[in-house]
Amino acid sequence: MNAATSILPLALDITTAAMAVSFLLCAWRLMRGPQSIDRVLAIDTLYLNAVALVVLLGIRWQTGLLFEAALIVAMLGFASTVAMARYLSRGDVIE
Repeated sequence: MNAATSILPLALDITTAAMAVSFLLCAWRLMRGPQSIDRVLAIDTLYLNAVALVVLLGIRWQTGLLFEAALIVAMLGFASTVAMARYLSRGDVIE
């Protein structure tokens, strides 16, 4: 067993804990945000954290299926963030 395989579980544990802290901070901003723009940014960061968590789980469980799920979550999150930003700036999504 080499050093890289012994460090990987520890690195995954540390990054999972960091993602949990990031989720909590984003949820706090989502609930407490003084303006709607702050809430949209918190949702945007939450979906990015969800993508990172799915990728971490894919590495931990050694499956490629979760990487495809992460791509789908990233695409849906981007589209929803753009739609929400357009709605808040213009009042409608589709012209």
